[in-house]
Amino acid sequence: MDTHLKWLNETGLNELELVGGKNASLGEMLRNLDELGVKVPFGFVVTAQAYDYFMRSNELYDKIQSIINETDVDNIVELRRNSLKIRNLIIDGEMPNELKSQILIYYKDLSNKYIDSYGKPQDYTDVAVRSSGTAEDLPDASFAGQQDTYLNVRG
Repeated sequence: MDTHLKWLNETGLNELELVGGKNASLGEMLRNLDELGVKVPFGFVVTAQAYDYFMRSNELYDKIQSIINETDVDNIVELRRNSLKIRNLIIDGEMPNELKSQILIYYKDLSNKYIDSYGKPQDYTDVAVRSSGTAEDLPDASFAGQQDTYLNVRG
């Protein structure tokens, strides 16, 4: 079974480690509130396993661990500099073609669920790209505002 991507309505709190707290909560809302007439935007999840696949494909785990091991966490300048190095390693990583293709298929299917002003399914709907860490939005932990969010992403 492919666990790189999941539709939100196919997940819930039983998959926190795979989809993260925010996505698990959205999945629960989609499944439970729709029948009550409460509209929750549809979407899909790029899972923790997809992240792991990306990281392994780019051989980033050892590189990042090396930077962490060499960082004096009490030196704020060094901490910021090395954090940027890690961020850039991830940003500069190549998305595996298989994963890229799957994301594009899911995005196209998601877009087609929404109707444009001419009454036709959209080709490219606006989406929000948000983090959903596996230890985020739990009853005893919150990391609100610590991750990047991208709104009105299209195409």
